[in-house]
Amino acid sequence: MKVSKKKADELNYQLTIQIAAEDYAEPLRKRLNDYRRKADIKGFRRGMAPMSLIQRMYGDQCLYESVNSLVGESLDNFIKKEKIRIVGEPMPSEDQPQLSWTAGSEFTFKFDIAQTPELSFEVNKDDKVVYYDINITAAEKKQAREQLLQQYGSLQEGKKAGENDYIVADIENEGHKAEGVYVSVSQVAEDARGAFIGKKAGDKFELDVNAAFTNETDRAAMLKVEKSQLAGLNPVFTFTVVNVKTFVAAEENQETYDKIFGEGKVTTPEQFEEKVTERIKASHEQDANYRFGADVRKYFVEKAALTLPEAFLKRWLVYANEGKFTAEQVEKEFPAFIEDFKWQLVRGYIMQKFGLKVSHEDILAAAKSFVAYQYAMYGMAGVPQNLIDSSAENMLQDQNQYRRLEEQCEDNIAIAKVREEVTLTTKKISMEKFQELA
Repeated sequence: MKVSKKKADELNYQLTIQIAAEDYAEPLRKRLNDYRRKADIKGFRRGMAPMSLIQRMYGDQCLYESVNSLVGESLDNFIKKEKIRIVGEPMPSEDQPQLSWTAGSEFTFKFDIAQTPELSFEVNKDDKVVYYDINITAAEKKQAREQLLQQYGSLQEGKKAGENDYIVADIENEGHKAEGVYVSVSQVAEDARGAFIGKKAGDKFELDVNAAFTNETDRAAMLKVEKSQLAGLNPVFTFTVVNVKTFVAAEENQETYDKIFGEGKVTTPEQFEEKVTERIKASHEQDANYRFGADVRKYFVEKAALTLPEAFLKRWLVYANEGKFTAEQVEKEFPAFIEDFKWQLVRGYIMQKFGLKVSHEDILAAAKSFVAYQYAMYGMAGVPQNLIDSSAENMLQDQNQYRRLEEQCEDNIAIAKVREEVTLTTKKISMEKFQELA
């Protein structure tokens, strides 16, 4: 068995593997014997079928498996021995010779491989990266207070329906009746919305529900029928307004403080102001940290000045995804892919340079944070810790989720280390200007 390497350029090689009959003779014999031992063929006791029959039935398959096993081992061993920093995986060369799968033949395999360039750069105080300190304005505090009070508000009886109100109505048509239907005026099709504006309890009006409620699923739910029944209904219904509901923001009082922050944690308007400011500050820091991470990525990818085997990578993406993506699709998405790939290499170098590692505990903590955030997004505050823990454990059973969180942790750890090592240039900025940054 012979493996040779032909250099195409600094990053691309062609490997040629030549396998003679004597190389695979013994592996083939063992594999045929194994098939014979396990074969359950009618007319023969288990494991006692003649070898000639086994060769006739399984010879080609055993030959293919034996040779390919040797090819795989040869590739792995050669790559390790030569210490090639391989990109992707070996691919059959475009000039791969035609193979004749006949026992006793010699086989020649050609593979294209590519490697990443060797990285070498410093991370120290000579590196300067901007960190944005976002100002908090009085207008922002006022808006945040109003949004919080709105978030904890409630529906109350109203007089006349406005655009942001709800109407509770009984609707009927030719014997079909739906009572106590809630209609959000703002969700009615714009051309039909005027029919609801200004209405009060006791008012009646006719309306084409097909024109007013264009989403069939929502319309069926409102009429309390199956979606399949909609086509058989006369769309013109009579609406009788039962009452009007107006969403009113919560009053700023102790009951509201307790709902938002927990019992007794805030007791004065001044403390409420402090909590609102803390939330804005935390949100600004999250935005600033995200921007800092993006700037670190850009800075060190540029500093590393990576040259990658792009032609190989494009071909490999098509090959590795087994027809899921065309060459045209890969070409379109390639700029985003290559930037992310460069950062992966730079991040890996930083992790190795400073001896950083991601532990399972890091990944589990990230999963718990994500789960808690998801619950909060659905307004479920104060979820028991044991429920968060079990949800996080279940989440990590999905290998795609595990890898996503692992990469997120690698990002966080690498960027946190960079932040310690470089010179931060703090720059105060308004939120408006911050949002305008490219």
